[in-house]
Amino acid sequence: MRYLLSIDYGGTNTKAVIFDESGQQLASSAFSTKVIEQRAGFREVDLQETWKAISYAIWNVLKLSQLKPEQIAAVACIGHGKGLYLLDKNHKEFFNGILSADSRGSELASQFEARLEEIWSLTRQHVVAPQSPVLLRWLKEYDSEIYEQIGAVLSAKDYIRFKLTGLVQQEIGDASGNHWINFETGQYDEQITEFFGIEEMADVLAPLVDYAEVVGGVSSEAAAETGLVAGTPVIGGLFDIDACAIGSGVLNAETFGIIAGTWSINVYPSKTSASRSTGLMNSYFPNRDFLIEASSPTSAGNLDAILKMLTQEEIRNHKENGRSIYDSLEELLVATSASYSKIIFLPFLYGSNVGQEAESCFFGLTTQSSKSEMVRAVYEGIVYAHKQHVEDLLKTVEQSPKVLRLSGGGTNSPAWMQMFADILELPVEITEATEVGGLGGAIACLQALDKLDLTDSMEKMVCVKERFEPRLAESQMYQKKYRLYQKLLEALTPVWSDLCELRKE
Repeated sequence: MRYLLSIDYGGTNTKAVIFDESGQQLASSAFSTKVIEQRAGFREVDLQETWKAISYAIWNVLKLSQLKPEQIAAVACIGHGKGLYLLDKNHKEFFNGILSADSRGSELASQFEARLEEIWSLTRQHVVAPQSPVLLRWLKEYDSEIYEQIGAVLSAKDYIRFKLTGLVQQEIGDASGNHWINFETGQYDEQITEFFGIEEMADVLAPLVDYAEVVGGVSSEAAAETGLVAGTPVIGGLFDIDACAIGSGVLNAETFGIIAGTWSINVYPSKTSASRSTGLMNSYFPNRDFLIEASSPTSAGNLDAILKMLTQEEIRNHKENGRSIYDSLEELLVATSASYSKIIFLPFLYGSNVGQEAESCFFGLTTQSSKSEMVRAVYEGIVYAHKQHVEDLLKTVEQSPKVLRLSGGGTNSPAWMQMFADILELPVEITEATEVGGLGGAIACLQALDKLDLTDSMEKMVCVKERFEPRLAESQMYQKKYRLYQKLLEALTPVWSDLCELRKE
C-alpha cells in the first residue's frame, strides 16, 4: 500500500493529511493560520513562522499515522488562491505573504475593472483586490522599496513547494485564477503585465508546471525539517478550489462544488468559459476544462469572527470542560428552525459580494433579541451569500445541477448542511474524507504516479458519506427571509460609500 501526503495551506487553517491510495484518510495534523493584520484590510502571514508550523505539522502527521517516512510515495501542496508570495533576487524570503482575504488593493482593482475590455479576450478574468498583479501594482505605488527587491512571484502553495524542493515554479491552474494566463496560448503574456503597469514583473514570473506532474523531490534541508525522506516525489499541486472540486467528485455541471471556508466558493466545470457579462470568474480546471466560479469572502470565516466577538466566555467555559463551542451550536441549530431568528445578518466582515465597500451588520435587533438568535442569523446569512452566487451560476447552465457537493469547515455540522439544502433548495452531499482539499491533492498524486486520467482517479478515491434533502416547509420560510435579505442589500446600496467615508474620518 502506498501513502500520499497533502499539505493544505489555507487562510484560516492549515493541515498536513495522509491518505492511502484508496482515498482512506489515515491522519491529519492541523493548526490555525496565524494572520497578521496591523492595518485594516491588510492580511498577511510571516513566511518563516508559517513554514516552521507546516514543518511541524508534517512531522506530527507522520507520527500520528505511525508510518515510516519512506512509505510516503508522493507529496502534493494545496494552497489558497490569489494572494502574493515573494522571494528576493537571491530567492530568499524578505516580505510577508499576503492572503486572499487582503483588501488593500480594492481601489486599484476597481480602476482596472473599469478598463477590463482591454484585456478580457486574453484572461477572461474579472479584477479583484487580492489578485497578484493588483497587489504588485499596489506595492509599486505605495512600497517601492519592497517592489524593487522582487526576484520571484509565487502563489501560496507554490511557496510551500519551493520550501520542500528548493525549486521556484508556479502551477498553471493557480496562475490562471490569479490573472496571469493568456487563455488563448496557455502561457504568460506581457500584455497582462503591461495592462497592470508592472512590466518589470514579466521577467520574475516562475516557470509554469502542471498539477499532476512530478516537478521535483524533497530537498535534504526540507527532509531534516519535516521528517520526510529526501528525494520523495513532489507534484505540481493544486489551488484549493480545484483541490476541493476533485476531492468532492465534481467533474461537470451536473454537480456544483461549494466550499464553506474563509471564502464562499461556488463552482462547476465547463467546456466553455463564462462571458464577461455574467460577472463570473474563469480558471483552468485540472483537465483543462474551465472552472466557472462565483466567490467572495462571505462564508464561514464570518462565523469564526462573530463567535470571538460574542461568545468568548462560552468558548472558555467549553474548553475548560473539554468541549467545543461548536458542540453547543450544533444543539442550537438542531433545536431551532427557520422561524427562530428574526434577525438578518450580512456576512461582509472580510468583504462582500455586492460591492467592495459593503460592510457587515445585524438587522432587526430588539430588546427581546438573544445571543443565540444572533448566532443562528450568522449561519443563515452565510448561506444566503452562497445562494446569491449559486443563482448567478444557475443563469449560465441549461439545467440545474442534480446535487451540490460541499466541502470546508462547515461540513463538520450536519445541521448546517441541512440548512444549505433547505436554503439552496437542492440536495447536498458530503464525502467520507473530512479534508476534501487534501484528498484532491492525493488524487493528483495518484495520477502522477500511475499515469491515470482524472476521472479514474476520482472514482477510485471519492466516496459520498451523507446526503441532505431539502425540506419543503423550512425552504419556504427561508425563501421569505432570503427575499428580505435581498431587499436589504438593495436598500443599503447608497449607504455603503458614506459608511466607508465615515470610517476613514
